[in-house]
Amino acid sequence: MSMGIVFAILGAACAAIFAGMGSAKGVGIVGEAGAGVISEDPSKFGKVLILQILPGTQGLYGFLAAFMIMNKITAELSLEQGLGLFVAALPIAFVGYFSGVAQGRVAAAGVGIVAKKPDQNGKAITFAAMVETYAVLALLISILLIGQVQ
Repeated sequence: MSMGIVFAILGAACAAIFAGMGSAKGVGIVGEAGAGVISEDPSKFGKVLILQILPGTQGLYGFLAAFMIMNKITAELSLEQGLGLFVAALPIAFVGYFSGVAQGRVAAAGVGIVAKKPDQNGKAITFAAMVETYAVLALLISILLIGQVQ
């Protein structure tokens, strides 16, 4: 196996692992906050679930970048191309991790809004969605960089 393939695989793994870890941590944070609300008022489950789903998207973005990188791997992949694919994975890997955790914290705070004023859940979703913007931008940069590797 060439070093180019090794670096490309490492990049795909980093995109999936770090973005996935951020999502897992973020979803867990919201789940912990949501469990308390649901134990008091099960009718708020739907509103809390929407907030819990939001930090999970970073893991999907990391998976998408990893999938795109894996599709670029061929037997002829040079070291430079492999390094390019590795570097292309870094935006979604790092931003995916940190934004997943941050979005989890914001969404958990939103669970508090839903607990006290369920009619204001749109505001809670908006706060959490603002963090999502940076994960989407990082995914876009990763996709553009992946596309530049010839």
